[in-house]
Amino acid sequence: MEIKEAIEKAKQNNQKAFNFLFDKYWDYVYGFQLKRIENENDAEDITIQTFSKAFDKINTFDDKYTFKTWLITISKNIHIDLLRKEKRQPLNTILNDTKDSFYDILDESPSAEDKLITEQNLAKLLRDIKKLKPHYQEIINLRYFQELSYKDISEELNEPINNIKVKLLRAKKLLAEIIKNK
Repeated sequence: MEIKEAIEKAKQNNQKAFNFLFDKYWDYVYGFQLKRIENENDAEDITIQTFSKAFDKINTFDDKYTFKTWLITISKNIHIDLLRKEKRQPLNTILNDTKDSFYDILDESPSAEDKLITEQNLAKLLRDIKKLKPHYQEIINLRYFQELSYKDISEELNEPINNIKVKLLRAKKLLAEIIKNK
């Protein structure tokens, strides 16, 4: 399958075309992010977000540009957004009488109310997860509840890592739709 053909098929929601594009460009986008941030987990997360956003917006792709460049642009923007978000995190600087500065460390441990809300949200989330097909439930369970790496999940399910990444991406997308449509 050629790139242009895959893009056209992906615009028609052809799953094989999405898989082809994902497999073709995963290493490139991941490698790009890994060089930028030098953290494998963050690079992987940003790469997954890149493909998720790209596949959601595939119909906006303009053939005047190369697909690889479009993906890198999306990836850069996601990274920049994450950096901006980190900068907005509160850090309270307080000057004392001797004009020495120190940082007031915020107590971010959850209160009883926070714990109750988290438990209620978790119960809702688990109900929503149960609405997914069993293979999507399993992959979400392995990744987020058992906290297995993609490699471990791949070995557990006896599937290639790229298939695991695509399935997890689809599972998250379907779960987001379920939550959004409540």
